[in-house]
Amino acid sequence: MPIRVQFEEDLQSIKDQIKQLSLDVKESLDTAIHVLYQGDVDKAKQIMKDDVLIDDKEGQINEEAILTIAKQQPVATDLRRLIVAIKISSDLERMADHSKNIAKATIHLGPNHGIKINPNLREMAVLAMDMVDLAIKAFEHEDISLAQKLAEMDDEIDELYGKSVRELLEVTAVNPEQIQHIMQMAYTARYIERFADHITNIGESVFYLVKGKTYDLNK
Repeated sequence: MPIRVQFEEDLQSIKDQIKQLSLDVKESLDTAIHVLYQGDVDKAKQIMKDDVLIDDKEGQINEEAILTIAKQQPVATDLRRLIVAIKISSDLERMADHSKNIAKATIHLGPNHGIKINPNLREMAVLAMDMVDLAIKAFEHEDISLAQKLAEMDDEIDELYGKSVRELLEVTAVNPEQIQHIMQMAYTARYIERFADHITNIGESVFYLVKGKTYDLNK
């Protein structure tokens, strides 16, 4: 098989795995938020167990990318494609860690906690999941215009995060006995905000892939 054809096949395999990993990570956040609102401790524990599978998939992507670099010795844009694949898989794995942290918050709240969960958290999560889809599309098509939109969406999540914290502080003022539960919601808002920051990192990786330079989308 010609070297170029083999490289393209190897690269496509890595891209396909990244796309599947992104779907797994998005599902992990969706499930984590659902069990938080439902107070489902058993499912929260399952999320924590499933995180190991995501870690394994990230490791497999990295191994294949490194092996392809060693075998094919790509240069310029081709090399950047593989470097970016490694960076993106790492960001996706870190995003799943934040979903795991949300599951931990659910466990801390306890089964059937009866606490009213701030609705901003679900809104933040839905927006973050939309960002995942957009980020992977930007990566697949090497489209910096799509990557740029991630910064705008991240700003929306930052605003919701600030709003959530303010509202939770107000609740704490009148319900000091619930401070431990309210803090778990504040932590969850932070986890979603950090989840979105990693998606912005993916956008920056797309810029690096296309332009060959480092860009800060959070400016």
